[in-house]
Amino acid sequence: MERQKDITILAIESSCDETAAAVVVNGRTVCSNIIASQIALHQLYGGVVPEIASRKHIEKINQVIEEALRAAECSLEEMDAIAVTYGPGLVGALLVGVAEAKAISYAAQKPLIGVHHIEGHISANYIEHPDLEPPFLCLVVSGGHTHLVMVEDYGKYQILGQTRDDAAGEAFDKVARAIGLGYPGGPKIEQISREGNEDAIAFPRAKIAGHPYDFSFSGVKSAVLNYLNGCKMKNEPIVAADVAASFQKAVAEVLVEHAMLAVEEFGVTKFAIAGGVASNGTLRERMEQACRRKKVHFYYPSPIFCTDNAAMIGAAAYYEYRAGRRDGWDLNAVPNLKLGER
Repeated sequence: MERQKDITILAIESSCDETAAAVVVNGRTVCSNIIASQIALHQLYGGVVPEIASRKHIEKINQVIEEALRAAECSLEEMDAIAVTYGPGLVGALLVGVAEAKAISYAAQKPLIGVHHIEGHISANYIEHPDLEPPFLCLVVSGGHTHLVMVEDYGKYQILGQTRDDAAGEAFDKVARAIGLGYPGGPKIEQISREGNEDAIAFPRAKIAGHPYDFSFSGVKSAVLNYLNGCKMKNEPIVAADVAASFQKAVAEVLVEHAMLAVEEFGVTKFAIAGGVASNGTLRERMEQACRRKKVHFYYPSPIFCTDNAAMIGAAAYYEYRAGRRDGWDLNAVPNLKLGER
C-alpha cells in the first residue's frame, strides 16, 4: 500500500490575546509552535481589552509567522495549506489573523482553511495522544467556552451541553478579581488554593432542570461575591485561600459530575478535556479519578496546548484538508460561530 504524502500546514491563531503561529505535519507532529502572549499588557486593566489585543496582533503577527517557519526549518513554498481561526472570539482580533492568512494564501497560492476555535481545542489532544481517534467525549473549558461535546468523527460534533451564562474560565477570572488576585484568574486561584481549605465554605452547584449536561457558573460566582460582601459588612476576616479553594472545588465537582453522567449515558470508553481551564491541576486530578472509577481512558493536553495556540489549529485543519474543505477569499471573522457551522 502506497504511503500517503505528508501534509504540512502553517496555522495562525489570534482569537483573543495570544498571537500564535505553528507548522504542523499530518495533524499530529508539531514542527514549531510560537506564541506571543499579551498577558502582561492586559494585567494592567484586569482583563482583556479588545482594542489593545487587536493592535498588538497587528504588531506581532508577521514576526510570529516568520519565527514559526524558521523554527520548523521550512519555507512558505513547502506548506500544503494555510489555516486560521475564524471564530469564535473577539472580532477585531480574529480579523487580524484572517486577513493575514488570506494574504499569505493568495500570495503563495496555497489553499486556505478556516478553523473553528473550539475544534482546535479538541484537536489539541491529537498532538500528544497518537492513539486517540473518534468517537470520544470531550469537555472544553476555557475563558470563553464550557462545552460538553461528543466527537463523533473528525470534524463531526454533537454538543451535549454548554454554559447558560458565564464560562468556567470567566468565573475564575471574576472571582480572582473579587478576592484581589488579579488577572489571569485561573492560574492564580489554583496557586493560592493549595494553601486553603476546600471544605471551608459551601458554595452552590447549579443544576438546570431538564438539561443535565448544561452548565451555569454565574450562581457560584455571585455566591462568592455575596460571601465577600457579607464578611466585609460583618467585619469578619476573609481567608482568600479558603475562598479560592472552596470555589475551585465547586466548579470542578460540577464539571466532573456532568461529564461522568454523559460517559455513563453514552457508554464511551474515551474521555478528553481541552481548553485553558483543562490545565487546572485540581480539575485534572478529579477527572482522572472519576475516569479510573468508570474504567474510561482519560486524555488531556500539556498546559502549552491547553491555552490558545496555533498548533491545535493546525491539527484541526489537517482533518478539514483531508475532508476536502477549502475556503475562499470571502472568508470572514465570525465572533459567535457555533461548533459544526461552516
